[in-house]
Amino acid sequence: MTRTSRVVGLLRVLLVLAFGALLAAQVAVLPVLLRQIAEESPELASLRWPVLALAVPALLCVQVVIACTWRLLTLVEDDRIFSAASMGWVNTIVGALAAAWVLLLGGFGWSVLGGGPPGLSAALLLVVVAGAVVGLLMVVMRALLRQATTLRTDMDAVI
Repeated sequence: MTRTSRVVGLLRVLLVLAFGALLAAQVAVLPVLLRQIAEESPELASLRWPVLALAVPALLCVQVVIACTWRLLTLVEDDRIFSAASMGWVNTIVGALAAAWVLLLGGFGWSVLGGGPPGLSAALLLVVVAGAVVGLLMVVMRALLRQATTLRTDMDAVI
């Protein structure tokens, strides 16, 4: 077993755990947690549904990233990562990250303009900035993948 196979295997285990945790958060944890917050702090009860309406699709975007990463790992194992097949998966990752970022930016704007709790606004601002960094990093990685794919195609033509 090569080092790459071990790393890919470990990463797949972690991706399954992350996917499961996100699914549990969407289906069970967030609704229950937000209900409890609404019951314990009636002044925050109005936040329950808007937060859930933003959080669930944002977490779905992360699940899309996980699924695409899984597929890219398969291409790594098959030594086909530097092919046109990988570009579609990377584009889907960039799109999912962009969608999540727009949702989070909307949540931040709603929190600031709607007079949400300052802690929520600060947390959303941090997540929006982190999301922008990750999204832009993926755009750079996509450009690098495109260059590497072109080089690989050129090398295959020469050989």
